[in-house]
Amino acid sequence: MQINRLFEIVHILLNKKMTTAKELAHRFEVSVRTIYRDIDILSSAGIPVYAIQGKGGGISLLDDYVLNKSVLSEDEQNEILFALQSLGLAQNPETDRVLSKLSSLFNKNKTSWIEVDLSPWGSNKHKTSEFTILKNAILNHQIIEFTYFNSSGARSTRRVEPLKLIFKVNAWYLQGFCLGKNEYRTFKSSRMSNIDITQDFFTDRTLEEPLTDHKDEDSQKWIDMRLQIAPQGAYRVFDEFKEKEITRNQDGSYTVTTSLPESKWLFHYLLSFGTDIEILAPQNIREIIQGKLEEMVRKHKKLK
Repeated sequence: MQINRLFEIVHILLNKKMTTAKELAHRFEVSVRTIYRDIDILSSAGIPVYAIQGKGGGISLLDDYVLNKSVLSEDEQNEILFALQSLGLAQNPETDRVLSKLSSLFNKNKTSWIEVDLSPWGSNKHKTSEFTILKNAILNHQIIEFTYFNSSGARSTRRVEPLKLIFKVNAWYLQGFCLGKNEYRTFKSSRMSNIDITQDFFTDRTLEEPLTDHKDEDSQKWIDMRLQIAPQGAYRVFDEFKEKEITRNQDGSYTVTTSLPESKWLFHYLLSFGTDIEILAPQNIREIIQGKLEEMVRKHKKLK
């Protein structure tokens, strides 16, 4: 990529008094003419690079040139480095190389003060690899194919033009144009498997409406609920519900008024609280939970 080549040219010139266009062309496997175009771009960007013709000549920077003082402020340097460190969640070797080069250019030795990793604790490298696959497919405008399980557990094979990755409410989502459904859809990444980048390319479509407001693969009915959670469940109350939904009772328990999606997931979620939860409303959900608990008791009774 040209931007990476430009950064590396400046990096070389900062660490080497002079080089030649031929040497740079050989290093980057491009033509000498391309190198001279790069030099023109750097010059127009305010970087004092110049070429000396003839024997003993070459390409160099003005003496005592320091990139960080001439182009970017201290805060801007830190913002750029932080952004690159944030991209570390994709474990892309290219990101590490650019971070290393810019750290050297900015004379910043300490770049490990923060680590951004949005994957769940205990997740393996396979999920990170899937993130990189999706990112590359979006940037290269390549159609992807994958297996998808919706919230009801229905399995389907999808062929999609990927457009955007979104991190929302502790989960990654892919937004794109589903060729099978012939419309824009949103897919939860944890329900995607066997992701494959095809050799078919696509051009961006014109969105008739904001994609974030379009149909979601997991769109469904939401249920207004009122829950009572015991004091020992406080850690989950404040992790999983909004503050405005929570009321602390005199006995130390919590009443939560919220909306949750109507699906099989809902019952698994409520049961995950064990004896710390009581469903106060609606009555039909309370009765369904009661029925499931009775079924669990029957299955776990000892055989006589």
